[in-house]
Amino acid sequence: MRKNALILFIAALSVSMTACKSNDSSGNNDASVSAAADGAGQSGVQDDVSNPNVVQVAVGSKDHTTLVTAVKAAELVDALSNAGPFTVFAPTNAAFDKLPKGTVDGLLEPDKKDALTDILQYHVYVGTWSTESLQDGQSLGMVNGSNVTISKKDGKIMLNGTATIVASVPASNGIIHVIDGVLLPPAPVK
Repeated sequence: MRKNALILFIAALSVSMTACKSNDSSGNNDASVSAAADGAGQSGVQDDVSNPNVVQVAVGSKDHTTLVTAVKAAELVDALSNAGPFTVFAPTNAAFDKLPKGTVDGLLEPDKKDALTDILQYHVYVGTWSTESLQDGQSLGMVNGSNVTISKKDGKIMLNGTATIVASVPASNGIIHVIDGVLLPPAPVK
């Protein structure tokens, strides 16, 4: 009797394991499992159904190739591919070109990764702020721990008085505000 019960248990377990490996009724398969098994983080999950996240939006923009290169060098792709929500102030290539010659190339060097990460995190707020909700004099606590000050002048929204929001693009995990300048974090107080 015990032998028959054991055989039935093994058969039921085998059937349930086979069912778990097949596609579910929504058509999803185990791509996310294989991405995790391959050692890829959130950015490695294949999702052709959802709206693009902030990283995918930036990757699709010809005006943000420098930003995408910097995000990859700082190894922030997975963090910004997570659920968020994030408000990302995304400098254009032209904004990076305004920096002193050699600045971007220097920050992309492996030994400058901490400085690059600090600058990039100064462009990210955890939460979502639409342009309509940003107020003159408002201070936003950015991911790097420093604050960005919002100002409004002649209908334009500025950050720290140096960068203007020129466009906004919604993403599945937040919003991207395209800006015409690079925000530099304040120097640490000594």
